[in-house]
Order: sequence, then C-alpha cells, then structure tokens
Amino acid sequence: MRFRIGKVLLAAVFFVSATAFVYAAPVSIEARIAAQNALFEERYQSDLKNAPEAATAFGEYRYNDKLNDDSLAQVEREHALDLDFLTRLKAIPTDGFPEQDTLSNQIMMRTLQQRIDNYGFKEFEMPVNQMSGPHLSFSDMPNAVPLDSVQHYEDYISRLHQIPQAFTQTEEVMRAGMKDGLMPVKFLLEKIPAQCDGIVAADPFLNSTKKYPSSIAAEDQQRLTKEITDAVNADVLPAYKSFAAFVTTEYAPHGRTTLAATSLPDGKARYQNYIRSRTTTNLSPDEIHKIGLSEIDRIEGEMLVIAKKEGFADLASFRASLKTNPKYMATSSQQIVDDFSKYIAQMQPKLPELFNVLPKSPVTVEAIPAFQPGQATHYQGGTPDGKRPGRVSVQTADPTHRSMIDDEAVAYHEGVPGHHMQITIAQQLTGLPKFRNHTFNSGYIEGWGLYSEQLGKEIGFYQDPVSDYGRLSSELFRAVRLVVDTGIHSQGWTRDQVVDFFRKTGAVDELTLQAETDRYIAWPAQALSYKLGQLKFRELRARAQKELGPRFDIRAFHDEMLGGGVLPLDLLDARTDKWIAAQKAAGKGAAGE
Repeated sequence: MRFRIGKVLLAAVFFVSATAFVYAAPVSIEARIAAQNALFEERYQSDLKNAPEAATAFGEYRYNDKLNDDSLAQVEREHALDLDFLTRLKAIPTDGFPEQDTLSNQIMMRTLQQRIDNYGFKEFEMPVNQMSGPHLSFSDMPNAVPLDSVQHYEDYISRLHQIPQAFTQTEEVMRAGMKDGLMPVKFLLEKIPAQCDGIVAADPFLNSTKKYPSSIAAEDQQRLTKEITDAVNADVLPAYKSFAAFVTTEYAPHGRTTLAATSLPDGKARYQNYIRSRTTTNLSPDEIHKIGLSEIDRIEGEMLVIAKKEGFADLASFRASLKTNPKYMATSSQQIVDDFSKYIAQMQPKLPELFNVLPKSPVTVEAIPAFQPGQATHYQGGTPDGKRPGRVSVQTADPTHRSMIDDEAVAYHEGVPGHHMQITIAQQLTGLPKFRNHTFNSGYIEGWGLYSEQLGKEIGFYQDPVSDYGRLSSELFRAVRLVVDTGIHSQGWTRDQVVDFFRKTGAVDELTLQAETDRYIAWPAQALSYKLGQLKFRELRARAQKELGPRFDIRAFHDEMLGGGVLPLDLLDARTDKWIAAQKAAGKGAAGE
C-alpha cells in the first residue's frame, strides 16, 4: 500500500494539537477509557489536517486541496508533538481495560516510541531513493485523488500548483542529510533523474483531462482542462526538471559508495532499528540470516518433489526447462495484467470458505506505468467507502523476459486473500479508535500477504504443477531476502555476491533479481518483514490447531487474525493466545450445558 505521507510510512504518522498538558488520570475505568479515546480522536483529527495526502487516501476530503508539509520545521514540530502525546498517554493507567482498549494503548505507545527512535537516527534526512520519494508519488496523483466533481478537480489543480514548493522542501531536507553524512547509495541516486525525465515525457498529470464524469458541464470541462494544462506546464514539469538537476549536480555526487546501512552513523544500532521498525521483532541480523538459510533448504526440498514428479532429476534441470518453455513466458504487458485479473477473479467466490468477514470494496488490476520500470508489483489501498477501489499495480516492463510462473501466488498476495482483503477489513472495523483502521507495519501486512499465498492451494488452486512450483518460488524469494538483506547490511556483501546468490536459487527471473537487489540496498530490512511475518502467522495457526483440535475453525481463526487491525507481531501473538483460551472456555461451557 503506497502513498506519500511526509517523511515516513503510514504506521508512523499521527499528530496532536500543540497544546500540551498531562492528565490527572480519572479513577474509574470508564472515565480513563473515555480520556484515552479523546486523546486518540484528537490525534487522528490532527493527523488528517497535518497529513492531507493521507487524509485523501482515507477518503477524508477536508484537506483535499493541500499537499503535505515536508519541511525541516515540520519535522521538528512533529517530533515535539510525539513527545508531548506520549507523555499524555502514559499518564492514563490502563489497569482493568478491555482487550481492545489495551491494544489501542499498546499500539499507539509502540508507534510513538518508534517515531521517536527514528527521529534520533534522523531517518527523515534520506527521503528519496529509486523506490520512493515525491517524484514517484506525485506521478500517481491522478489515480490517487477523487476526480468526480468540479470541486475535486479544483482541489487537484491546487495540489499541482504546490508541487514546486514540495520539491523545494524535500531538497532542504536532503541538504541537511548531506551535511550530516546521511546519504543513500550513489549509483541508486543516479537513477532518479532518469525517473524524473520519464515522468516529464509521459506527463501523467494530464490523464485527468482525458475523461470527465458526465455530471461535469462541458464549459467546466473546458475551463478545468486549461487550468490543469497551465499548472502542469508552468509549475509541475519545470519543478520535476529542477529537482532532477538538483539530484544530478548537487546530491547524487555525494552519495555514499558503501552499500551497508552499518556504514552510516551509528550503523549497527541503525540497522537494528530498521529491523525493529519494519518487522516488529528484536531478532538480530545473525538470527535472521540463519532463519533464511534454513527456510531455503526446506522450500527447495518441496520444490524438488515437484521437479521429480515432472520427470526431472534435480532442480537445476527443471529450472532450465522452465526458462526455455514459452508457455510460462509473457508475450505482452496486457497478458501479465490479464493473468493477475484471472487469478483474483477465481479467488473471490472462494473467500467464504476461508473467512466469515469479507471485504466490501472492489479491487482492480493495472500495469505500472512504463516510466516506473524499477517499481515492484504492489497494492495501493482504496477508500473505505469503496468509491475508489484498491489497486493491484503489476510490473510489466520488458514483458517478453518475464516469467509468469509465480503470477498466481503474487495475485493472491497483492489482491485477495492478501493485501486487499486485509487492508479493506481493517478499514471496515467498527468500535475502535479511528487510527486503528489505518495503522501500518510491514511485519504484519507483508507477513499476511505471504501467508495468504498458500491459502489458494488449500482450497484447490495451483492445479498446474508449475504454478504450484511458482508458489514455492515466491516463498523461496522471500526466504532469500532474509539472507541477502542481512548479508548486505551486516556481513558486508557486495552487490555481485547478492546477485550470484539470487541466481543460484533460481527464485526469480533476471529482471526481477536486479531490481530487487537495488531495493534491498535502498530499503534496509523492509524485505525481511515478509518471511518473518509469514512464519508468525503459520506459528499461530499451528498453535491454535493443536490447542483446539477438532474445534478449530479456519474461518474463525482468520477473522481473529484480521479482526484487530494491524498489530505488532508480539501483540498479535498475545491476542491469539487469549482467543484460544476463550474458544476453549466456550467449548467447556457448551459441553456443560
């Protein structure tokens, strides 16, 4: 799920009013819960005001004509607010709180503390790389904002006019990073100007003028088209060109030449902070590296079984045959998009076999624009009301060199029962503080996505053995990440070492492994979240099945996994134990009756 929210991911963005005070904590449980909920609501409403791009993504349009303030001054204001709100929240005792109220407190505490820790490492001073930054986020703006009324078109035009200021603010932050020695890797930064040039050439901002709702009068359409065109030509495209020039001449030349995050100030502690923030675990790099190697061995054992059933003596010969088999290579970008659409469509009617609570919002499939060849296939959330659907954006660049063997697995991961299912269910939750509908951590979200790939097999899909092999390849891909990410950032691996290791596993095609290698360099520890999160979901399911025996209901279990929204993995673990105990108690009560 992607959209720009200042300097950090969605999980980290919450705000409070500037008025600081400490509660004299009420005595009764009810009063303390009410005080906590009042703080959460204050925080959420201030969040919407201070992160207008996030507000739009949530379907809240009060600040729809504004972009985020990404200035250094705003970073300092946010940090002060984090400290203030954490103090105020700590002043409310949670003794006797019901489970969900306790969880809300714990989630917000964790979020605030992680933001404070990130601030200490000055993470905000590296806001741009080849994977993320305002240059990429803005290019998706026509797809990410509502364009269904004259007012919303005028809001869009207002945002277009603010893009030069947003780039100026980002450059200010990047200069601070240069001063502090906090720089991304040079050869990755050198990709950014070409990305900007591609966006200028494609000019996606004018896509908003190609088709208007019938409710907008012809004269308004004509006026809006002129205003959008003028804003793009006068403000947006010159701002992109200026930003590209800044990166080329001032910023990229100072990029670091070492790959590891540990080469940055406080390097070992910094990488451990990345691990904690992106996986919600305290595992060490060595522990994660060993888990990855163990998982690779296990998965390759399962893959070998399929290879032998297909008549091959070993994995190497089976992989070689797949590379030359035209059945599993794409012939066009549209074929890849259609493949994803087919698998998501076939899963939809099967969801009631796995869940009681189902998503109410639709999901669509689209190709990632040609000017973003480095972007990986991903999901972008829709609005809670379903008016803007969730979007599975599929990488289709250079399609004739892309294998389709893992399309089925990735379609389930990104669509249903993966990200679209989980994020939409979170948006639908009621009776919780509003921030719980929109929290984010990669360990839970990406862990669920990878866990969901296997659910297709459990209900009878992956009928083609090669597609099932593709499912295992997708899982192998995530296990390899544990090895290569820690290899880069804690063991000093070179880029060539990563590429060689990837090639030996055969987990992905050449195009993907090259882009992925650069991704891990740019985003330390983010790729660890998939496999570590999946292993936690599998562990919890095995525990529940063992404890509940014949009373285990897969639909009830999955509802429980999604019913608390996004949780740190240890809090999910504790919540599951409570659910198991409640199920046992209910069973004993029924038997007694």
